[in-house]
Amino acid sequence: MRDPHAVIRRPAVTEKGAALKEQNKYCFEVDPRANKLEVKRAVETLFNVKVTAVHTMAMRGRVTRLGRFAGRTPDWKKAIVTLEAGHTIEFFEGA
Repeated sequence: MRDPHAVIRRPAVTEKGAALKEQNKYCFEVDPRANKLEVKRAVETLFNVKVTAVHTMAMRGRVTRLGRFAGRTPDWKKAIVTLEAGHTIEFFEGA
């Protein structure tokens, strides 16, 4: 089993994530090599909650420009985690 801190990199705090919070769903940026079971175990271990579903998606990096030079931001993986009714993550509640 991998370290939960290595699986979950950071919370993805966006407007869509704030809207999903009303449905008891939370967004995280996760390690691209992590699968759904690893994400589920990591969230349950770190936040002491019960996870009912995990949806993952591979996000492509965006093309950025600085003057005449173009580059790309790195690709990353997003996970939307659904919690059991009555469970919340306090980290998101303060935001």
